[in-house]
Amino acid sequence: MILIKAATQKHLGEINRIEIESFSEPWSKNALSTEIDTAICFIAWDAKHSTVVGYATMRQIFDEGHISNIAVAKRYQKRGIGDMLMTALIQAAIAHNINGITLEVRVGNQAALALYYKYGFKKEGLRKNFYSYPNEDAIIMWKYINQGADSCEN
Repeated sequence: MILIKAATQKHLGEINRIEIESFSEPWSKNALSTEIDTAICFIAWDAKHSTVVGYATMRQIFDEGHISNIAVAKRYQKRGIGDMLMTALIQAAIAHNINGITLEVRVGNQAALALYYKYGFKKEGLRKNFYSYPNEDAIIMWKYINQGADSCEN
């Protein structure tokens, strides 16, 4: 059974392992530690094997959220864990009165693009040569969250 839980410093080593496995330019362990302490950060926890199998982080900047990372361990991919993490981030955004969520994604990352489109993110821009190793552009995506009657609409 996979559970989504708040990340803590005790998960740092496992988050770091997934980070290194998932990205050509992984964040440092120190940067991940700061993210756990200062951002909205979830883990996907395999309760049967007592291990972290994915994580997601989002920074809140006023009423906007910026998804920093979503990663799932390779051997756990294609099991809906990315969906679970994305759902948790969106629910957290709503709970924190975030009106829009943004992120950057490699133009060639078809799996991530499919996930983001599934959850209503739309392409709103391009950052040329944003990534290196390999050199690649980033698509800037946004999802706007309807905050209902409390939102300001002019």
